Amino acid sequence: MRIDRPRPGDGPLLWRLARDSRTLDLNSAYSYLLWCRDFAGTSAVARDPAGRAVGFVSGYLRPEAPGTLLVWQIAVDESIRGLGVAGTLLDGLSSRVAVEHGLDHLEATVSPGNSASERLFASYAERHGATLTREVLFRSDEFPESGHDAEVLHRIGPLHF
Repeated sequence: MRIDRPRPGDGPLLWRLARDSRTLDLNSAYSYLLWCRDFAGTSAVARDPAGRAVGFVSGYLRPEAPGTLLVWQIAVDESIRGLGVAGTLLDGLSSRVAVEHGLDHLEATVSPGNSASERLFASYAERHGATLTREVLFRSDEFPESGHDAEVLHRIGPLHF
């Protein structure tokens, strides 16, 4: 498995991985193409030996807090879930961002009840010797559609690379 930057041609595969996760909010296929072009420096793709994308993490540096990487989405092909690919993606991406831009915090939002993501970010914080705090970032009533879960901000830091 190889971790590298996404390319626009990866967009359709990333869209499918997000769709097939059945937990992520699915964005338009066009947005994944743009993400692979405009945010490749703060995103990562896991590739199988044939070079096919089998996992991804998309993120961006927060404009108001440029040392903070916000993880937008993370997904791994169902056939390789549970093998540590998501953690490897997070570690690889955060190390690269730390070198290229500086990094002191990682943030992600997680819907209540998403225990896999809860474990992923708790494990990341532990591996990096950082504190993990949680607070509601967006209440469910702030979303335009009814039934959307609240989004809980997981903030991890300070990070030292």
